[in-house]
Amino acid sequence: MRMKNNGQISIVLNSQKRNPLRDSMIQESIPQSMPQEHAALKEIEEELGTLIGMDEMKKMVKEIYAWIYVNKKREMMGLKAGKQALHMMFKGNPGTGKTTVARIIGKLFLKMNVLSKGHLIEAERADLVGEYIGHTAQKTRDLVKKALGGILFVDEAYSLGRGGEKDFGKEAIDTLVKHMEDKQHEFILILAGYSKEMDHFLTLNPGLQSRFPLVFHFPDYSVDQLMDISKLMLKEKEYMLSHDAERKIREHLHGVKNAVTANAFSNGRYVRNILEKSIRAHAMRLLMENNYDRHELMTLRSNDLVFTRKDSD
Repeated sequence: MRMKNNGQISIVLNSQKRNPLRDSMIQESIPQSMPQEHAALKEIEEELGTLIGMDEMKKMVKEIYAWIYVNKKREMMGLKAGKQALHMMFKGNPGTGKTTVARIIGKLFLKMNVLSKGHLIEAERADLVGEYIGHTAQKTRDLVKKALGGILFVDEAYSLGRGGEKDFGKEAIDTLVKHMEDKQHEFILILAGYSKEMDHFLTLNPGLQSRFPLVFHFPDYSVDQLMDISKLMLKEKEYMLSHDAERKIREHLHGVKNAVTANAFSNGRYVRNILEKSIRAHAMRLLMENNYDRHELMTLRSNDLVFTRKDSD
């Protein structure tokens, strides 16, 4: 986590670099048994615990919780407790958990009365940009209105800056900036997209960068993490991989990650696409073999696996 000169807090998730001394100090500083009043944090921690990686995110959620909680205690004691805008920016490739994390943050802020509803409104360029002058501002205002009390999550937000000066995307940006200021404590705006493109996007409006105090970086998953994700996905569906199938998927992931460019790999989404196609192939194999043994009904074998280039789109 790094504090920048512009006041932004930059957090890197799934970081492989660990500081054992810092981690042990943080662990020792957190009470092992929390009072009942902290049940909201405990519930969110349990949900975060089901996610692969994201160690820095899990720590940051605790810090945000602590900041809000202590601010409420300060307010009760008559001390200054100014509200801070909690608009965020998520940078990273597809399939790295950005939407999932946004939903969990919404739940936490609802439980802490930071948000009145905690719901998530997902949007993209087509939901914000209109076809004629004035249409874009109205569409954007309508989306913000739906998001009041919750989170407005705009994926591939950098696309709003494409098309030049005459493009209506700029009008959407200006409208969002105005509502971030006018209703900064009534909803939370999360803009998401590729890191490089989002950095350029921030330069398009002079008021953008200062309005996002929290910037989260979502690195790609390692092959080991992707294998853990695949096992979790299959466990939820009551499937499992044979040893040979597990080896084959691992080898395939190593090859794909080395062959495609960073922006072309969709991480967890890539794995999910493979598994969904392989489950259908598995069903067809059992139908042809007329074999419905319980173990076979649950086991994906290497000849069931379906890999196509489209999975990386």
